[in-house]
Amino acid sequence: MKKKGYSILAGVILLLFWQLLSMKIDKEIFLPSPGNTLKALFHLLQTKEFYLSVGGSCLRIMSGFVLALAAGTLLAVSAACVSLLRAVFDLAMQLMKAIPVASFVILVLLWIESAQLAIVISFLMVLPVVYTNVRDGIGQTDAKLLEMAAVFRLSHWKRIRYIYAPAVLPYFVSACSVGLGFCWKAGIAAEVIGLPERSIGEQLYEAKLYLMTPELFAWTAVIVMVSVLFEKLVMRLIRRLAK
Repeated sequence: MKKKGYSILAGVILLLFWQLLSMKIDKEIFLPSPGNTLKALFHLLQTKEFYLSVGGSCLRIMSGFVLALAAGTLLAVSAACVSLLRAVFDLAMQLMKAIPVASFVILVLLWIESAQLAIVISFLMVLPVVYTNVRDGIGQTDAKLLEMAAVFRLSHWKRIRYIYAPAVLPYFVSACSVGLGFCWKAGIAAEVIGLPERSIGEQLYEAKLYLMTPELFAWTAVIVMVSVLFEKLVMRLIRRLAK
């Protein structure tokens, strides 16, 4: 309760600071007040385009996230089994981490349509995170337990279920938590550049283009809320599956 109270108080303080700063600037085109931003958000909630845009962005970004989870886990397992593959994958992941999102977006747009851009960019941003964490989790598996499994001739499935899975699970959960944040930021950035139809990125670009600053702030608030909501839901689902 005390922690929640501090969180609420911190939110109130930030809102007051926002309101005072907006009053000081006194130009809505630069910084709208919290009240005007809230009005813009309520107006958006009454339009069909809002739900189509949010749904389209969620579908694209979460598709890239799920694909990255599957591919990253598979590559990490392959790297743990073959040393040469580990060297190749490690180098590839380092390169992917070093390349800026904007460069990825421009390069990918040469090959695919803008409608699939957010999927690919989200996938590329999350893949190194999942791969690195799962690979490290496999590397931290207790060697004594593996020796015991060899002595008692446990099947591969039992080794995975009772030895590898408990060792990798904390790293996998951490990768999901970090990856979700990267995934949303990169996915929305890709949409702003690629401008696919019925997307949050398209709405952000139009709000900026026509100087609709309250709507721009409202869409930003939507991105934050949807990102937090998906993170809570996905992490709860993963923990339940783990149990």
